[in-house]
Amino acid sequence: MTTPAELDSLITDWLTLPDLAERMHLPITKARQLVKDRQVVAVRRGERNVLSVPAAFISDDQVLKGLPGTLTLLADSKYTDEEALRWMFTADDTLPGTPVQALQENRGTEVRRRAQALGF
Repeated sequence: MTTPAELDSLITDWLTLPDLAERMHLPITKARQLVKDRQVVAVRRGERNVLSVPAAFISDDQVLKGLPGTLTLLADSKYTDEEALRWMFTADDTLPGTPVQALQENRGTEVRRRAQALGF
């Protein structure tokens, strides 16, 4: 099981849902819908248990290309949201870098190929 401390050691920059809405120029209801539709993953963090999304999931005011499909593959492999975040932000020497870095560099095919293999 992935602990909040483990996630905080991997992910340094987080956005609360109001911050996400502001960054993407959306109403808060649309930001909540992004989480509900699994376009992004949010976990509860901090003293106040606030839903937060990794800032790396947003690029140029948009959800990172390839992220929703990757999150779906991880969910299909029975990954919890916390496990999916750990996987996305853990270095993989075969990529190289982390899966989220590969998505940022438009190398989504390789990321999805690895995520799909997790189910087998």
